[in-house]
Amino acid sequence: MTQWVFLAQTDTTVGFLSQDAAKLRAIKQRQSHKPFLKVYPSLQAFKTDHSHIPNRYKSMLRRTKKCTFISKGRAFRIVYDAEHNRLLKRFRFMYSTSANQSTHRYDKEFCIRNSDIIVQDSRGLTEESPSRIVQLGKKKRRKLR
Repeated sequence: MTQWVFLAQTDTTVGFLSQDAAKLRAIKQRQSHKPFLKVYPSLQAFKTDHSHIPNRYKSMLRRTKKCTFISKGRAFRIVYDAEHNRLLKRFRFMYSTSANQSTHRYDKEFCIRNSDIIVQDSRGLTEESPSRIVQLGKKKRRKLR
């Protein structure tokens, strides 16, 4: 497991990515009971993480872009953006969070100071709208954002 914190343009907005949730929690000064979003480069990588989704939602997972799903208290996103996937394919998964201190706005200097590696592609590092959030239940789904 890598201990680096990447600053990169994700499929939605600029964010911190790492396989070490504790390091992200320290950077963001986030409460310990709040879990992080796990991002996967493909549905196959999601399945190898011993995650299960009811069959009724699998086609929705393949079709939906820029959407975070919550199932059984775990938040995850499968990334289909080619630029962002170039980084993710090197790892089975990564924890992801917006590049800011908790309850604060995006500050480029704060992000650069607290990241180990800055990944900049043709899109640059820009703050954009966050992903939609959908909670998946056994019988129905609910849009949270």
